[in-house]
Amino acid sequence: MDIIILIGVITKVKVILHVDMDSFFSAIEARENPELKGLPVIVGGRIPPNKPLQGFRGQRGEAPLAETTTGESNRKIRGVVSTCSYEARAYGIHSAMPLARAYELCPDAKFLPVNMAVYKTVSASIMRILRRYADRFEQMGIDEAYLDISTKVHDWNEARAYAHLIKQEILEKEGLTCSIGIAPNKTIAKIASSFIKPDGLTVVEEERVREFLAPLPVGKIPGVGPKTEELVNQMGIETIEQLAHCDVQKLVARLGKYGGRLHRVAQGVDEREVEENVVRKSLSREMTLDEHTRDWEIITCSIDALADDLHQKLVAEGYLFKTVAIKVKFDDFSLRTRAKTLTSFHADLATLKKTAKELMTEFIARTEKWKEQKVRLVGLRVSQLGVVDEKQRRLG
Repeated sequence: MDIIILIGVITKVKVILHVDMDSFFSAIEARENPELKGLPVIVGGRIPPNKPLQGFRGQRGEAPLAETTTGESNRKIRGVVSTCSYEARAYGIHSAMPLARAYELCPDAKFLPVNMAVYKTVSASIMRILRRYADRFEQMGIDEAYLDISTKVHDWNEARAYAHLIKQEILEKEGLTCSIGIAPNKTIAKIASSFIKPDGLTVVEEERVREFLAPLPVGKIPGVGPKTEELVNQMGIETIEQLAHCDVQKLVARLGKYGGRLHRVAQGVDEREVEENVVRKSLSREMTLDEHTRDWEIITCSIDALADDLHQKLVAEGYLFKTVAIKVKFDDFSLRTRAKTLTSFHADLATLKKTAKELMTEFIARTEKWKEQKVRLVGLRVSQLGVVDEKQRRLG
């Protein structure tokens, strides 16, 4: 399904594509096991030892395990949802939701363990396809990327046709669908890619950016979670158009510098370039929690999920790390960070997870605010990056 907003001639305008794979992990699972097609599939977490649950399976390919005993506490189910099929989303399940909550919403869903090795292999293949179509290419995580195609097309019709070629090649070679947004900048392209899912294509021409954004709820802006949207709604602002016309000083007073950024985005402004081969100083990942909490298991499982994603990015770009840092944002939007610099460079996931967990344990023990506020967001960052020169087998 396509949405086209004013097809016209492109004159010295950036043309940015945001390609987002549809329900990536669960789509791969359904491709590998056709019996899963059309079923609610949830990928993520692990099974409590000796506590089999309805819908869960042990090793990959095994039949579902026996049902849970009546009255068993779902709080024993660890982890968060990495991704889920669109059939599962119909039950209100979404990424980053605690698995216990997902189980409550749909106990008959197929709960599968994360098979990151397979997902990374498929991702690498897709990213190779995308890179060939781009002037400049920027991978964002395992299942999405930005493409600058400004020199590849001459008008918005060509941009649309070009995107169809990309979608067709990914479908033919990997058997997977993606949704693509096309726009003059990265933020609008990302919003557009989520406008229709799955298998969507939305084109937003430069002169229609404000018209496209105007009726959308503030929560459609990337990075705006339910709590931020609620705070903005309390100011009488529900749509992006209202946000664009709001006094920016009021937004800054309520949300800090982030309020100024939201105001610019609401006006369709984003001057960031699609970056390729950038010498990075750090890499980071963040997760806004579905339910604000002080629950240790939920927070540590979220940190583990961030570490998995961050490690995949490190491997993909060939980086090692020396410094690990955590970030915690509380209900009142205050931020706290804690970091540790290791004695040598590392590249393994075990060290990343161990260091992050140590930092979080220390943070909880020494932060009084932990007793007063619930956590709304956690983040993980690595810095002091090094690169391995594969030819010389040395740190470069």
